[in-house]
Amino acid sequence: MRRSIVGLIGIGFLFSGEAFAFDLSGAWASERELCDHVFTKKGGGVSFAELSDLYGSGFIVNGNAIKGKSASCTIKSTKQDGDTAILSASCATSVMTGNYQFRYKVLDDNTLVRLFPDIKDMTLKYSRCPL
Repeated sequence: MRRSIVGLIGIGFLFSGEAFAFDLSGAWASERELCDHVFTKKGGGVSFAELSDLYGSGFIVNGNAIKGKSASCTIKSTKQDGDTAILSASCATSVMTGNYQFRYKVLDDNTLVRLFPDIKDMTLKYSRCPL
């Protein structure tokens, strides 16, 4: 009996920790000042502006869906490794599908840095757009 109570308390801590997870929801651009050129509001939602590629890169997160200019992904899982988050996703383009891992560090509520472990010193900074 005592063992099962300890197990339940441990599970409670695991689930309560999820409440403090970083919320990726929203539109993210490589330059905050260019948000209005990368994204546009459409029918209560957000989409990519017609010529967004001219102004920078970005992505839109809505629930477990991530949409880029040329790919759509579904988040399968996320985990924390120190100060780095690892997001696993199934992605599709018009040509192919695959499973990928994305690594990022949160700088603040509206800024994150994507990491590329296989390419030394390469990072991409993204800012949440106030749309």
